[in-house]
Amino acid sequence: MSNHDHRPADPAVDETELTLAAEALTDDDEALLAALRACYEDLDPVPDGLVERIQFEITLDALHTEVATLTSLDLADSGARSASTESIRTVTFTAESVTTMVTISPQPDGTVRVDGWVAPGAGLLVEVLLADGAHRTHADEDGRFVIEDLPAGLAKFALHTTEADGSPHTVVSPTIEL
Repeated sequence: MSNHDHRPADPAVDETELTLAAEALTDDDEALLAALRACYEDLDPVPDGLVERIQFEITLDALHTEVATLTSLDLADSGARSASTESIRTVTFTAESVTTMVTISPQPDGTVRVDGWVAPGAGLLVEVLLADGAHRTHADEDGRFVIEDLPAGLAKFALHTTEADGSPHTVVSPTIEL
């Protein structure tokens, strides 16, 4: 600790600091900040995907949700498959109130198509939560839903159900890669 940490509050120093803080940055200030940023980027870079994961967690904190458990993941890597089908994946999530299975199919234009089934699921609002926002649809009377033109990346599924007393209830899947 330095003596600076223990000095009494000096109103004149506080006023000077406020005045300096209100001034525009100089070229020297910008150069110093750029060097500091380069140092952090080189020595302690932000991990890949961290921003997206933080955004998802903030979104979840805003919801009172039931979190589904990943119960099955078919990576479609067995047997002889063509290049067009080997990247199709099937993922199953279960929660106390619903079970959901989704098939993730990459499209030629770089987007992803999701075909899903939720049980029980007639008319449920289904959201795919992405870093750029939510994509929504409703399950049909059999619990089937389709969402096309999704960007590849991290995603969660949010299923909006209704409790027996009529109150809203949300189930969220773990994060998966589309």
